[in-house]
Amino acid sequence: MSGLQDRLTDAGYAAGWSIVKKLPEPVATRLGRTIADIVWKRRGKGVQRLESNYARVVPGASPERLAELSRAGMRSYLRYWMESFRLPAWSEERVKGGFDPKDAHYLTDGIASDRGLILALPHLGNWDLAGAWVTTKLETPFTTVAERLKPESLYDRFVAYREGLGMEVLPHSGGSAFATLARRLRDGGLVCLVADRDLSASGVEVDFFGEATRMPAGPALLALQTGAVLLPVTLWYDDSPVMRGRVHPPVDVPETGTRAEKASVMTQALADAFATGIADHPEDWHMLQRLWLKDLDPQKAPEEPRTAPENPGNPLQAPEKGTS
Repeated sequence: MSGLQDRLTDAGYAAGWSIVKKLPEPVATRLGRTIADIVWKRRGKGVQRLESNYARVVPGASPERLAELSRAGMRSYLRYWMESFRLPAWSEERVKGGFDPKDAHYLTDGIASDRGLILALPHLGNWDLAGAWVTTKLETPFTTVAERLKPESLYDRFVAYREGLGMEVLPHSGGSAFATLARRLRDGGLVCLVADRDLSASGVEVDFFGEATRMPAGPALLALQTGAVLLPVTLWYDDSPVMRGRVHPPVDVPETGTRAEKASVMTQALADAFATGIADHPEDWHMLQRLWLKDLDPQKAPEEPRTAPENPGNPLQAPEKGTS
């Protein structure tokens, strides 16, 4: 990416946080939907990849159904961005009322246990909003990991944004994140990780909607090493301004097997929990990239850092580009 492109990318996100957060919520909602529909009609690589991924989630869906899902998916994706740009300006009460998870007792019980707690989420709904709800409603800070982005100024911007929501953010690269997360868990802390796509090309192979893919082993390995509770969480939108969610039961540690074998079984359990939420609300799964092993080139080198956090593309600059 050239220096000019870097500056334009950073400027686009800066404009989002400086301008969108000042808009009335109904205006921001309409703006997000308008941008989503424009991008969807362009049928870029991201939209096509989204439909390809939805075809795994909704087997037998007609082209018309997949197009309908991808349009709803882009609207959900842009709702995520509009909310994220506006979250720093939300009142405490707006954040507290912005998320309504089912079975939250698993979460509160896990926090109260002092064993340490790991929340693992797929790219469903708005994980930043769920995190802000945890730090505000439950008054519980947590630690997470962010992928390093290009340009560096954009990475710094996202770190500042998430730290402003009460999160401790560690860089994905560098090798020290796992040790720091383990320390936080041993101290009885909370760790939140987006965990449905492996960024290292060395994750655990799992069955996901009947086909093989890889998911990061980190959540399971952290639970094994520290004794922390591991909870899958899935999120979704409805027609209200409130995001919905479900905290799934804890993932059990297998009684037998090597550490690697136990991590594999636990990661498969996460994949199964993610799949239930994605199958129920496919349009809220923002996976605009290749995921399944059949779609990946095994000779491909590890991906370069992207220009968006955990999600590809700048919604103000054609989010479908470069996301196949």
